[in-house]
Amino acid sequence: MFEKIDSSLIKRLKKDKVTLVGIFVLIFLYTAILFAPFVAPYSQTHSSRDLSYTPPCKIFTVTSDYKLSKPYTYNYIREFNPDTYSIEYKMDRSKKYYVNFLQKGESYKLFGFIPSNIHLFGVDKGGEIFLLGTDINGRDNFSRLLFGGQISLTIGFLALFISFPIGMLYGGISGYFGGVTDMLMMRVAEAIMSIPSFYLLIILAAVLPSGMSSVQRFTMITAILAFIGWAGFARVIRGMVLSIKEQEFIEASKSIGAGSFRIITKHILPQTISYVVVAITLSVPSYILAESGLSFLGLGIQQPDASWGNMLKEAQEYVNILSRPWLLTPGFLIFVAVLSFNLVGDTIRDILDPKSKARR
Repeated sequence: MFEKIDSSLIKRLKKDKVTLVGIFVLIFLYTAILFAPFVAPYSQTHSSRDLSYTPPCKIFTVTSDYKLSKPYTYNYIREFNPDTYSIEYKMDRSKKYYVNFLQKGESYKLFGFIPSNIHLFGVDKGGEIFLLGTDINGRDNFSRLLFGGQISLTIGFLALFISFPIGMLYGGISGYFGGVTDMLMMRVAEAIMSIPSFYLLIILAAVLPSGMSSVQRFTMITAILAFIGWAGFARVIRGMVLSIKEQEFIEASKSIGAGSFRIITKHILPQTISYVVVAITLSVPSYILAESGLSFLGLGIQQPDASWGNMLKEAQEYVNILSRPWLLTPGFLIFVAVLSFNLVGDTIRDILDPKSKARR
């Protein structure tokens, strides 16, 4: 079965260039956040208070006399414009700061345990490099996007690892035994599905201990929601099990004395793996959007920790959208990540269930 899936997947990827782009985008994003401490020139809490809302720096490769040069940039000077009563930034062209690769900088631990102070790039001492500008606190948006992506792109998998095994086993038991067992179990699942998750989130955000970090808070909220989010998935698995249990190989397993639990876990549930793979792929975007939305509303990751949702919160003011468009970058990355997952998920669904494509 899996050899057939792998063969079909490779053939489809060769033909579907759009899906290939989606896969490469996801590989690029996850590689970037995996090596975030190395790629980012600063930590997510590094702040230059006098450089609030600094625009993205410009990288030059040609000197004033039109000769090729090593990449360099200029620092920004913050000035107050008395005519417009606003803060303006101008480049200080009195000194160049050259961009250096594999430069020593702030110390960090790669993968959480490998100590290092080498960054992918940086500038000469005394210079600042802000590829995507800074936020209201003068923190580098490029660095915070990388660290924020570690949360926004991965925290949803925690919920999947909790909800999907519960949903598979619960739905498998319900569908296999049927009758009164099935009726009672499905009524419980429907009751859980009726819980309003949004209001539950507000309650959880209020009652969780104040001493918890924002990452711990949101991880706990996600875990709790996962325990009530399995019900819809269990209903689908239950419907699949109702048809699978009538097949001949299940009757053969019963005839040789296999127990009910073994039949469910070893023979029935593996037959649903195609749907499970597709469901996981298509569920990840919803958790990315959920994290972003909750952090945007102030119920998720809190400052100074970064996530794409709370970074995007600064762009809710129309003044920032018009005059500081670089603050919209987190929203663009959310859009790209969700679109890429949906493209890959649709392709996997078409491969594992060709009938679904015919029905559309």
